[in-house]
Formats: sequence, C-alpha cells, structure tokens
Amino acid sequence: MDPISPFPTTGYYGPKYFCDREEETEKILSMLSGGESCLLLGIRRLGKTALIRHVMGKLPKGWNGIYLDVLHTENEKDFLNSLASGLLQSIPEKSPIGRKVWDFIKSLRPTLSFDALSGIPQVGLDVKDSPRQVRDIFEFLAQQDAPILVAVDEFQQIGNYPEQNTDAWLRGLIQSLPNVRFIFAGSQQHILSSMFSDPGRPFFKSASPLKIEKIDQKTYSDFIEAKFMEEGRHISAVVIGQMLDWTMCHTYYVQLLCNRVFLTGEKKIDESTWHQEASRILQEQEPFFFHYRSLLTLQQWKLLKAIAKEKEVMEPSSKAFVSGNLLGSPATVLRSLEALKGKELVYKEYRSDGKEFHAVYDVLFQRWMDRQS
Repeated sequence: MDPISPFPTTGYYGPKYFCDREEETEKILSMLSGGESCLLLGIRRLGKTALIRHVMGKLPKGWNGIYLDVLHTENEKDFLNSLASGLLQSIPEKSPIGRKVWDFIKSLRPTLSFDALSGIPQVGLDVKDSPRQVRDIFEFLAQQDAPILVAVDEFQQIGNYPEQNTDAWLRGLIQSLPNVRFIFAGSQQHILSSMFSDPGRPFFKSASPLKIEKIDQKTYSDFIEAKFMEEGRHISAVVIGQMLDWTMCHTYYVQLLCNRVFLTGEKKIDESTWHQEASRILQEQEPFFFHYRSLLTLQQWKLLKAIAKEKEVMEPSSKAFVSGNLLGSPATVLRSLEALKGKELVYKEYRSDGKEFHAVYDVLFQRWMDRQS
C-alpha cells in the first residue's frame, strides 16, 4: 500500500519512498554476509528503523529477516513475547519455513491473538522460565538451513529489566548461533555504545558499530524535487534548500514538512507555502513545548532554552555560556545538563574533528525558540 504522500513520517513503504542510505545499506549487508552482527547508532528520528526495514528487503536470496521492537518491554517475559511475535509477523506462513515457524510457536502453547486493525499476530506465552524459552526459540532458528537476521530495535531497553544479568544470558545464547546475525539498534546511543564498548559488559565487541549521520543535503534535495515532479508539481532547489535548512536536514522533520507542503495540493511550491506550513506545525506543537516547561525545574528550562538558542554548545560550563545566559554556576549547569540528557531533551554528539557538542533533540522546539527571541 502506498502512503498518501511520497513523504511518509512513519513506517517503511519500500525503496521508492526511501531516500539514499546506499552506503550504509551496503555496509550492513556486507557485515551480515561476512558473519558479523551490526550495532546501528545514531540520534533519534534519523531513520534507523526505516534503514533496518530497507536492509531486510535487500537480504540475499534465501535469507529470512525477523524484526522486533523491545522499547515497550519491561521484563524478560515481555522480551520473550516480543521475540515470538516478531517471528510470526516477519516470516509469512506460506514461505519455505513459515509453516515450521507456526508449528513451532504453537508447540509453546501460546495465547494467540490478532490486532483488530492490522491483523498482525500477537503472541502471549505462559512463562515459567523466560531464558529457557528464549533459548528454545533461538535453537529453533539455529536448526534452519537458511541464514537468519534478527533485528532488535531499542535494544538498550533490556538494561532496564528488573531481572539480573539479562544481557549475560542473552549474550551466551547469541554467540552459539552460527547461522543467525543480529542488528542491534536504539535511540539512546550513549547507553547502547556503553553496552558494546565496555570490556566489563557481556556484549563487549560482539557487533561491529555503524553510525548513521544526516542525509547529504544535495542528495535529499534531489530526492524531494523528483518526488514532487513525479506528481506534476514544481518546487525549486532554492525552496527545498530553505526547507532543509529549517529542518536542519534531520530526517523526521524533513519528512514532516515535505509531507505537509505536499498535502497543500499546490502545483507550484514557493517560499510562502512552506513558511505557512512550518508555522502551522509550530502552532500545533506549542502545547508540547509548554509541557516541557512543566516537567523541568527553572534552571533546567533556562538551560534548555539557552542550548536551543545556541544550536550547538561546545562548552556548557564555560564562563561565557553560563554568564551570557544567566544560568547561575557551572556546577548547576552540569547538573541540569545531566537531567536534560536523562529526559532525552538534549543529546551529546561529536563533530568530524572529534570535538563534542550538546544540542536539543527536538528541531521544532529549537525553531519555536528562535521565534521567542
């Protein structure tokens, strides 16, 4: 099914609506074919999930791909049910191993239900020993002739489970699967990086890292122009450049603005068209921005506004930044900064020269703050 516009903001609709990521796709496929698992890193809403789906659509002939998102899971039982559901949802019943999969899941005596809207099967298992039943599923996968990719989105969530040593027994299972490769991805990249780079953690160096960046602006511009032209619409490279600058070439926000502009139905898109849609988006989001303020202390709110205003802050505890924004003391700023990162309102990133900076996650909040100054 095609999306209502060529710029979907959620889901994956196939390569026709997927911009670039050719190099990343080839790198991941090369890793998997060479026997490596992949650790996919990147800030939120850059399109990691869509990239995973894209890769799964390009797996070598004979491979099977299983996708599961564990963000909503709270314990090992939830992880098990997510794994079992992912197995059923990702492998069609009429595929070469589909009937084996369904028969195997039924042998676990599940409670099987179907989503009323999507028809997607959901599995609930009567769990007595989650690690053992997860092992049973992985052993079933290991018995298959074809290579299998298991993509686990928001993998850092397992670190929040109340059970002890989930990562240890899971790592033990994974390393014994010769025909199964993994993609581990997640939005909290600092936590995910630590899981795979700390020598004291079970997943230390068990996957090769790949960090995705923003899509090249020229490449994105060409893609956007082509999509409008395919529908008999005109939009100039200059206007697209303005839109990409406003959205900071951040995938989700680019898609959102392009989607809104496309849905205006205008045959010729000019500067006023996208300005109007951008203003509408900010107006819609305003209640969320005020909610940010209610969630934060006064010092945290002031710091969030200051970072949004600066766009990239290299030295948040420097005298110039602290005094220039009336933020109190450097110690107060550093405490507030940790709180903002914990709430995923601010992230730390590195430039190409290795220097770190802090920025706000929400580009729309940043643009809203631009209007307040």
